[in-house]
Amino acid sequence: MSDLKQQILQTLLNGNGESISGDLLGKKLGVSRVAVWKHVKTLMESGHTITSSAKGYAMVDPDDSLLPYGFPKGIQERIRYYPTLGSTMDQARELAQRSTIPHMGVVVAEEQTSGRGRLNRQWISSRGGLWFTIVLFPKIPPTLSYIYNFAASLSLSETLGQLFNLDVSVKWPNDILAGHSKLCGLLSEMETRSDMICFLIIGIGINVNNFPKADEPGAVSIREILGRKVSRRDILTRFCDTFGDTVKQIDAPDFNPSAVMHRYRKHTSTIGKMVRIETFNRTDTGRALDIDDSGALLIETPEGMTQKVIYGDCFYKSPDDPQ
Repeated sequence: MSDLKQQILQTLLNGNGESISGDLLGKKLGVSRVAVWKHVKTLMESGHTITSSAKGYAMVDPDDSLLPYGFPKGIQERIRYYPTLGSTMDQARELAQRSTIPHMGVVVAEEQTSGRGRLNRQWISSRGGLWFTIVLFPKIPPTLSYIYNFAASLSLSETLGQLFNLDVSVKWPNDILAGHSKLCGLLSEMETRSDMICFLIIGIGINVNNFPKADEPGAVSIREILGRKVSRRDILTRFCDTFGDTVKQIDAPDFNPSAVMHRYRKHTSTIGKMVRIETFNRTDTGRALDIDDSGALLIETPEGMTQKVIYGDCFYKSPDDPQ
């Protein structure tokens, strides 16, 4: 994006929703009114929410904007914003491979056309939701990479609980539930070389101001729960702070995974539930007994045996469901 387009966006964002005339924008930026109009038109066509009227140009709902300029210093430098992407995960991977995004960098989009969830399922990512990927360059061995996923899940649960007083929980391994409905999902991928992690990317999708039930009947959004729109920027800012603090603990020389897993167990609703675990080639059922410090789910099978489940999709069962 050109410097002039970025200056236009920042000026409109700072206008707090008030219209700014083309003449005033042109004088402020040192260009003609026609040049302003051409650049604004291009920005609108690329997906930026700008209105045009006789009074001038205005940013729609600036408090909800995900443009970097609206974030606090320390976060805004790490934001890579796109009106539309195929997938924030794919874009984050490309930036990480080129080393053009910092540790804890964030790729965020207003919408994804090819979003995906666990087991490569399609993730509907319409406007109004919060779709982003965090990029990490960890110094720990690949065998410990799981700890970042659990840290992200508990940080997200803490963020939503603190901001909106929502009664949310984590369903193992990393879905965020509001009651029985899915509010958020996480997906992580990493690239390794020998016994080192080149980078780790964690994709997060949060139903915020969108209405997901038409595409995913078991889902719900924060707007639907609270009955009002909320700021996606506030959510992303708080999450970056909360997750960032936990990542600093993980990166410390004396880190012990049990510290994160202890916090995680406080946020999960899985322990004690009857569960069905599905992977590509098998299904396991039983009662969830615990989650150990390696992130594995321990279940008691119908035969009374304790089974350790390392990965899979977890579904809660009612006691009356068939085994």
